[in-house]
Amino acid sequence: MSHMNSLRIINASVLDIATGTILPGRTIAIRDGLIAEVSDSAVTGELFPGEELLDVAGKIVMPGLIDGHVHVMAGTADLGGLSSWSPNYAAAQSARLMKDMLHRGFTTVRDVAGADYGLAQAVEEGLFVGPRVVFGGKALSQTGGHGDMRGPGSSFQDDHQCCPSISIICDGADAVRKGARDQLRTGANHVKIMLSGGVASPTDRVDSTQFSDEEIVAVVEEARAVNRYVTGHAYTARAVNRGLKLGVRCIEHGNLIDDESVALFVENNAYLVPTLITYQRLKIDGVKNGLSESSHEKVDLVLNAGLEALARATRGGVNVVFGTDLLGDMQQHQSEEFSVRAQVQSSWEILRSATLTAAELMGMEGQVGVIAPGAFADLLVLNKNPLDDVTVLSEPETSIDLILKAGHVVDR
Repeated sequence: MSHMNSLRIINASVLDIATGTILPGRTIAIRDGLIAEVSDSAVTGELFPGEELLDVAGKIVMPGLIDGHVHVMAGTADLGGLSSWSPNYAAAQSARLMKDMLHRGFTTVRDVAGADYGLAQAVEEGLFVGPRVVFGGKALSQTGGHGDMRGPGSSFQDDHQCCPSISIICDGADAVRKGARDQLRTGANHVKIMLSGGVASPTDRVDSTQFSDEEIVAVVEEARAVNRYVTGHAYTARAVNRGLKLGVRCIEHGNLIDDESVALFVENNAYLVPTLITYQRLKIDGVKNGLSESSHEKVDLVLNAGLEALARATRGGVNVVFGTDLLGDMQQHQSEEFSVRAQVQSSWEILRSATLTAAELMGMEGQVGVIAPGAFADLLVLNKNPLDDVTVLSEPETSIDLILKAGHVVDR
């Protein structure tokens, strides 16, 4: 057996997120980008020819972080303007944004509108430096929905797959089916639909519901047919509960959920991906990042309710996943989500949401979010203990000593 790219990490204190404990004195053997073995033997033994040794001197080693809600294509908060960018320019912007994410310790991201198979492939082949990109392609929106970026006086919409827009517009069950099939044929891990209004869209109300029952059922059927799932953008309990009842498996945001929502999440083993930092930053930086005044006025509606929703979901035993949803240059605040959530969640709960639960949602259990044989060797060597205080991860430049992706140390 060849031992190409072999690395042995010794004296590691492994953060076992499943049990919320730290296991000292571990050796992690890495071969060809995967973890081969985790042992509690301090004996280093013979090194293979070409095998490297990394002594982390007792520091805590944890799995790479997962952000469950990003838009790597969103080089601006003006999502309407984004669609007229050159795809080459948009890709260049994405390369910069993804590299920064990786340098903050995020080794896997779930892109829920915009990223395509090309960006995922570019990272996989090392053409771009970044986290693994688990993509859904373009989101599906109804006319006048959260993915419809046209102002009231504009009629033209270019849904060509090469345009760097984050969504396509489809009306009627047949069009929605085709839209879903189009994303799935490119290898999408999920299909995103807009179940309610939102902040960045010009013509919808945050408290609206979007798509008919028939349209939602059609997209759910298409995703299930190929063993994928539907995730829905939704704020209000009315929009969330309707989606969950119709088979949507994951909800993005969910700032205004109620007790019935919590019961439906639990009953359907569905997932919630809150994105709290984005509202804080939209309030502070939104307008200078291209957000319109009318959108800026919508921010307050959802900002204050978000923490209460997260507390309610956590109390009720909902599967909660870490997400940020930042646009444009606001993406530099990605890590601050840890501090926002720490107001209502324990450090352990937040760590699970950014590793194990996120991996489960993506169907990647055992591959990411865990330090175990067979998993990708995506690891963080830490200067501080996030189990004691997860907010240390809000300042990755001081709390993270080394980042490894696929067994290679990332050059920061």
